[in-house]
Amino acid sequence: MLDYSKYHRFDERNIDNALSTMQPDVQWSKAWEGGYISGHDEIKQYWTRQWTEINPKVEPVGFTERENGNLEVKVHQTVKNLQGSLMFEGLVKHVYTFQDGLIKTMDIELVENN
Repeated sequence: MLDYSKYHRFDERNIDNALSTMQPDVQWSKAWEGGYISGHDEIKQYWTRQWTEINPKVEPVGFTERENGNLEVKVHQTVKNLQGSLMFEGLVKHVYTFQDGLIKTMDIELVENN
């Protein structure tokens, strides 16, 4: 299951370690561009490209299991351009489904009154 340490893998840009928590055919929301990507290779390419243009940081502030079994992680997200100018700061929800203990899907929801 996800915990704070797994989120730090993303902030540390440790792609292979982060991918080890996901199913090979994981479906992942492309919040920055819209739409979805599938699988480890596409996620690795997306993150690598993203990090050449923006500097996102995510800090989990709460973990909640939903009635349907999905995991909701409320995160404080900060996105800056590479020059350090703030592009976005606020709360979002990352919603995960799991299969065999690994992430199967990840969606993003905005937090109201953000």
